Amino acid sequence: METELQGQEKTGFTIDGSGCIKAVFGKIKATALDLAKKTKKVGQDDPRRIIHSLKVGLALTLVSFFYYVRPLYNGFGSSGMWAVMTVVVVFEFTVGATLSKSMNRGFATLLAGALGIGVNHLGGLVGDKGKPIILVLFVFVLVAASTYMRFFPHVKARYDYGVLIFILTFSLVSISGYRVEQIVELAQQRLSTILLGGAICIIISIFVCPVWAGQDLHNLVATNLDLLSNFLEGFGSEYFGVSRDGNSTMGPKEVKSFINGYKGVLNARSTEESLCAYYIEALSAYLNSEIQV
Repeated sequence: METELQGQEKTGFTIDGSGCIKAVFGKIKATALDLAKKTKKVGQDDPRRIIHSLKVGLALTLVSFFYYVRPLYNGFGSSGMWAVMTVVVVFEFTVGATLSKSMNRGFATLLAGALGIGVNHLGGLVGDKGKPIILVLFVFVLVAASTYMRFFPHVKARYDYGVLIFILTFSLVSISGYRVEQIVELAQQRLSTILLGGAICIIISIFVCPVWAGQDLHNLVATNLDLLSNFLEGFGSEYFGVSRDGNSTMGPKEVKSFINGYKGVLNARSTEESLCAYYIEALSAYLNSEIQV
């Protein structure tokens, strides 16, 4: 009797164990299929995304030769990694965005590098004891001032990335210059690799299946105007509780798509002015108000 019970327990355990394994593999398969469908849909929605991914891969492959090719590595050394970082951070979907980030990074690096070298030279004039004080003072003042400038709306909109790179580069050059004797050579290597990385991004972005923002901006404006017009068209009938044909629609209020449709304009990542949409948001508040004027 005991042998039979043990056999049943083993059989049950085997069946339960195989069922769990099948369930796990089934879940993995379902997840993989769902991921494949989503991946296919992203590519079908805009085939340019696939091309952009290949362009970024090509740019990174080219800058990697700074490490793979011995003459290039001897010329730039470990600073070649800055070219890789430049490609990663400045290569954007459109040509204009890539140009903007590349120029921001290039000018910010040039200015920060020059200031860093100047601060180290000034610190050297006061002696070894006074040099750390000079470096700390300039780092504090310039970094604090640059960070405060990032709160300016105009700077935030157009030069925020450049200011961030300025803070990073100036801090690295000025601080590392205290221990590195060849500070000019170090700054020159970093600047040259950053400029080369940015140049590669710009060339590939312009000459290899370029994506211009003009058509995308046109489509975005048209979509946003359509969302706002739908909101205004349905606002009156929803507010007064009547449909377009004059019939009453009073009763339990249902959430209508046009009420929240305008929020897509507010959340759109674009340079388009969204002031009009905020006026629409003020009107939307009346729909949920118990006191209607």
